Amino acid sequence: MIKQNIFIINFDLLYEILDEIKDNLFFNIVEVKDIEDFLKILNSNPNNLLITQGLNEESLLDKGLNKKNILSFKDLPLSINKVTEFINIQLIKMRFNHQSKINIKQYQLNLNSKFFSSDLINLKLTEKEIEIILYLNDSKKKHNVLDLQKNIWAYSSEIETHTVETHIYRLRKKINDKFNDKNFISSDKSGYFIS
Repeated sequence: MIKQNIFIINFDLLYEILDEIKDNLFFNIVEVKDIEDFLKILNSNPNNLLITQGLNEESLLDKGLNKKNILSFKDLPLSINKVTEFINIQLIKMRFNHQSKINIKQYQLNLNSKFFSSDLINLKLTEKEIEIILYLNDSKKKHNVLDLQKNIWAYSSEIETHTVETHIYRLRKKINDKFNDKNFISSDKSGYFIS
């Protein structure tokens, strides 16, 4: 699992302590010097967490931050175990919320429930179908069968090309049957893609 990043501003002591034990943490720590640096990073990834001490939370909200992106420690002292517990809980909440609604074209993909939906219509997907959709959606290029074998099925010489084609065919059929959308996954001689 990829570790999430947390950003620490105006809390040098916490940064130093977490830096000492970083190999035992379930997240990466990054020190930022001012709120403007964090806002630039936040725009590229809205699931970043800012930890601070002493900064006015209201002024942070006025700068466009969401309350879910801020973890402010006011009641100190706390044990380091309690601090890391608070951080982990906040990161879990953020990951769960992020996974609850991923927009792909006119659809929402919920990784927690494995539902693919549009309006009030839901379609249950398998893990492999979710992987295919996320992979095809994550890139603006087309993916041929060999690329999908390598990156979705962790390519094994035993896997035949029709395995990929069969999965794509079934996924297209499910989406078409449920949403009457024949063009969600498109293909041409270069490969498969979501446009």
